[in-house]
Amino acid sequence: MSTRRVLPTTTLLAILLIVLVGCGKPSAPVVVQPAPPATPVETSAAEPTVPALSDIAIDFKLIADGFEQPLFATGAGDSSGRLFVVEKTGRIWILRDGVRSDKAFLDLRDTVSTDSERGLLGLAFSNSFAEDGLFYVDYTDKSGTTTVSRFMASGDAASRGSEQVLLKIKQPYANHNGGMIAFGPDGHLYIGMGDGGSGGDPKGNGQDTSVLLGKMLRIDVAGDRTETRDTEYGIPPDNPFADSTKDAREIWATGLRNPWRFSFDRATGDLWIGDVGQNAWEEIDFQEAGSTGGKNYGWNVFEGTHTYPPDAPMPSDAEKYVQPLVEYDRKAGQSVTGGYVYRGIAQPDLLGTYFYGDYSTGRVWGLRRSPTAAENRELADTKYQIVSFGEDDLGELYLVDLSGAVYRVVSK
Repeated sequence: MSTRRVLPTTTLLAILLIVLVGCGKPSAPVVVQPAPPATPVETSAAEPTVPALSDIAIDFKLIADGFEQPLFATGAGDSSGRLFVVEKTGRIWILRDGVRSDKAFLDLRDTVSTDSERGLLGLAFSNSFAEDGLFYVDYTDKSGTTTVSRFMASGDAASRGSEQVLLKIKQPYANHNGGMIAFGPDGHLYIGMGDGGSGGDPKGNGQDTSVLLGKMLRIDVAGDRTETRDTEYGIPPDNPFADSTKDAREIWATGLRNPWRFSFDRATGDLWIGDVGQNAWEEIDFQEAGSTGGKNYGWNVFEGTHTYPPDAPMPSDAEKYVQPLVEYDRKAGQSVTGGYVYRGIAQPDLLGTYFYGDYSTGRVWGLRRSPTAAENRELADTKYQIVSFGEDDLGELYLVDLSGAVYRVVSK
């Protein structure tokens, strides 16, 4: 049996309540932390009352299929109504009202390695994309090196020759490449990096602040090159190691195994991270908007709330590691896919619900936070290989199935 760290009494009571409510049901995620204060969201008196999580039912409306290993879908934030679908094999397609463009928006198939977990893994659009046409991708090149690049687009086509490589990170193995990139509410680009792969983080990258692997990175893509390093970006001055000469200054958070998908709540700015586990535990990590960088999410000292390896003693400095908000075991799933807090307008019953799923089992859960509690519930048991969720310009939510399809999440 793996060793748990000692939890505060309030946490134990919260877990006990959830266990009692879920008696007789299949294994499900457990809310580990007492709910942190929920970030206020401005509401209108005319807005409908959101039903209890227990009263929500969801379905999945097919938008388009026939993709080659789709990994991600997103709007461009330019009010064009376009949905961009990323394929692992190196192409990005545009959907308009469910109809795919005749030509790919971007084609990197001759540049991308697709071995194991490698591929074209992430896409993020500039906050001023409608004016500047700039967007960013994360892919592994033919040598397996993580590459974060900037491109320029005009209309429905990106200029292949406009590529500007911002960052390259060598990968020791072909798995745990991370790959998600997203702009935070602060305007900086966040980059999810896995621990480098293999199993158990053999190189100790998750806890090594001199390397970029096993981290959440944060860079200023509009900033000038740093004076001490030849980079194509700036370092935000409030990064935890911004002034260091020995630590990687791009680091925002440490102790991550493979933060495959993360997101920012578009209403509050809270950061949600789905970190894929090793052999026993999957987790959702959480950072409230406005909090400082430097959080350590535990890997490879902890897997979820459990010491790693399972027979390892509790470390004397256990308090410095941030517990996940949610964890679940192998009876519930084997590979967590982080999602989004729904902030659209077409599905009012879903407002404020964080959706996440599991790639291996196809299960989808909803999580709600309030100032006093956090509630988690299974909302669907699907046949999909849930590799990602996504948002369009209006905040509507999508599910991406690796087998080739994109669905819209709807209430029923």
